[in-house]
Amino acid sequence: MRWIALVFLTMIAHADDWTTWGGPNRNFIVHSNGLADSWPASGPKKIWSRELGDGYSSIAVENNVLYTAFRRSGAEVITALDANSGRTIWEYGDQVVFTNDFKEKVGPCPYAMPQIVGDRVITASALGKIHSLDKKTGKVVWTHDLYNEFHGSRLIYGYSSHALPYKDTLIFLAGGSGDAAIAFRQSDGALVWKSLNFANAYSSPILVNVDGQTQAIGVGAHNVFGFDPDNGRLLWTHPHDTPYGLNVSTPVWGPGNLLFVASAYGVGGRVIELHQSGGKTTVQEHWADPHLELHWGTAIERNGWLYFVSGYNGPSLLSAVEMKTGKIGWRQRGFAKAELLWADGKFILADEDGTLALLHMTPEKAEVLAKAQVMESIAWSVPALAGTRLYLRDRKNVVALELGKQSR
Repeated sequence: MRWIALVFLTMIAHADDWTTWGGPNRNFIVHSNGLADSWPASGPKKIWSRELGDGYSSIAVENNVLYTAFRRSGAEVITALDANSGRTIWEYGDQVVFTNDFKEKVGPCPYAMPQIVGDRVITASALGKIHSLDKKTGKVVWTHDLYNEFHGSRLIYGYSSHALPYKDTLIFLAGGSGDAAIAFRQSDGALVWKSLNFANAYSSPILVNVDGQTQAIGVGAHNVFGFDPDNGRLLWTHPHDTPYGLNVSTPVWGPGNLLFVASAYGVGGRVIELHQSGGKTTVQEHWADPHLELHWGTAIERNGWLYFVSGYNGPSLLSAVEMKTGKIGWRQRGFAKAELLWADGKFILADEDGTLALLHMTPEKAEVLAKAQVMESIAWSVPALAGTRLYLRDRKNVVALELGKQSR
């Protein structure tokens, strides 16, 4: 079952956009200014809120339009919303009969955030169906099936990785043998290349520069690896084996060619250093610590330090870790597992219990500047910040909050 519902609205261009997973550098750093240094106890000013639907898809923002995905009556629905009011602009629905053994606790899908690439909305369903939609109308331009066309690795929790835009292509991690990574042409979906052998996981690839060479880095079920985004050629691989292949968090690239990869389930985090000469990459592991678990949240690097909420089934600990050495600066309780953004010299934290916080964090300490309950549990979606406007979701609702200094 498919449908498109379209409402015509006049759009106003907006300079601050958040169009792809983790932002333009996939590091969850937002180039916004003018954020308030605190909020009232009741929380930031609410611009609007509305019921949406189940799911964990994050929100993309461009030109005062929001794009996200939710579940309705067995279908995954991609929607465009007016950022100023929450009103629906268009919807595209695709029947997705996906379930898992944990649906009563965590819900079945969708997971991946729609990404804005040029004039398209790029989506991925829990069953590995990908769509390129016209961003103004929601009409399908092209589509592929990573499982049925390319024999991708089926995942118990459903597909959640985000395509990596590169030049005129979109690179998807599908898992499998010989076609585990696939590049499609953005304009028409034509296959550009397919390559690699690995069991897929839930993490999204990133693009880095290793001593002058552009590399794509992905995390599979059992390892982290680098490949040439122009042709899919494997450049290096390093073990990072997690039970059930549950590698979820996005890897973090830092100063000195350092790469941080982390998971839960007793595996924890590790940092490796990459260098290349003449096209050959060397990999050196600096440290690994099973106690520095990162389940599904984001980790952010600032000035050689990593900041994230560590934990799995036990207590969650907001942590500061020196990237090169693994030295722990501090760990403290007070939040559930959480997503982080960094903007205007501050961290924005949204935890799974619906708490939103503003923090100043250094290697020496964390200072909570403001904290409020703004959503319901479970809230796993990464918030989106465009300018001073923050957009958040839980499994029922979406809300727009004003974080600017003038709103207090």
